[in-house]
Amino acid sequence: MAIPAPEKLPTLISFHDKIYDRQFKSQCGYGAYVRLMNQYPRVTDVFLRLDPKYQKVIADITRRMGAGMAKYIQQDVETVADYDEYCHFVAGLVGVGLSQLFAQSGLEKAAFADMETLSNHMGLFLQKTNIIRDFLEDIEEEPAPRMFWPKEIWGLYGEALADFKEPSNASQAVQCLNHMVTDALRHAPECLRYMEQVRDPQNFRFCAIPQVMAIGTLALCYNNPKVFTGVVKMRRGQVASFMLQVQTMKEVYLIFHNFATTIATKSQSAAAASDPNDDKTLAASQNLQELCAKGLGRSTPELIKSRQSQGLLAGPLKFVLVAILVLLAAYLLRQ
Repeated sequence: MAIPAPEKLPTLISFHDKIYDRQFKSQCGYGAYVRLMNQYPRVTDVFLRLDPKYQKVIADITRRMGAGMAKYIQQDVETVADYDEYCHFVAGLVGVGLSQLFAQSGLEKAAFADMETLSNHMGLFLQKTNIIRDFLEDIEEEPAPRMFWPKEIWGLYGEALADFKEPSNASQAVQCLNHMVTDALRHAPECLRYMEQVRDPQNFRFCAIPQVMAIGTLALCYNNPKVFTGVVKMRRGQVASFMLQVQTMKEVYLIFHNFATTIATKSQSAAAASDPNDDKTLAASQNLQELCAKGLGRSTPELIKSRQSQGLLAGPLKFVLVAILVLLAAYLLRQ
């Protein structure tokens, strides 16, 4: 059950107070959210067991998110500035809150509490990737479509965002998609700078695994018309492989470099030759390549050559070992 806007707005604005109320619950939402809101006192019980210093961070982020969500109930995402602000409210603030919790816990240095800009980029990179990938699901949402692509971008390529579903508009749809991917890539360098400062191994993996999945998803989505006709997502085996591999910045640099190379190659292909943003896409992906190469103390040509050599030398035994590891990881993920 949806909440009418006149009721939803004050609820969002005051929700940071309600998280302290053991009696608060609500009959609203769809699917699993109905059960969540009906049993919300259980969430409150856990929240109130936390150390007050953690409660303070969570309450403040909840207050800021609620106010931001209330704002975008009343207005659409029209400009790129709106898009950035909306993503800040729904995801960037999650990154800000996590950084503050990291600092309060003592697991990371105290300076993390003030790293709002880098933390925001971490959230925006993930959120924008999801918004790009989920175009079809969002535009077909019932009872009303959800439209988060900013008109300042999509208006360059069509009269209405929903028109991109039509096969006759495939060329313009893909050009718009590529513009959206290029916009998302501007956050990637700042994400690397954030992850370079994370010291606790568990915190690092918690932060890094979603980020490598995001850059991989963007590489899949770039210049891919399937975004407008179905689901585009990484293979389970590849996701499992990342969960096994990613332990340090070395793996992050290698994976980011690999996918940045994929995007750079796609942007120079014949299929993307008429794309009005291909120069910007190429520049953004090459910048990301160089940042990763620098982090590894190598050059981009060396890394590309090394990856090609490894691919040529990978024998049957290596393939079998990797396959076993991936299958094991996939099995464990299902438990």
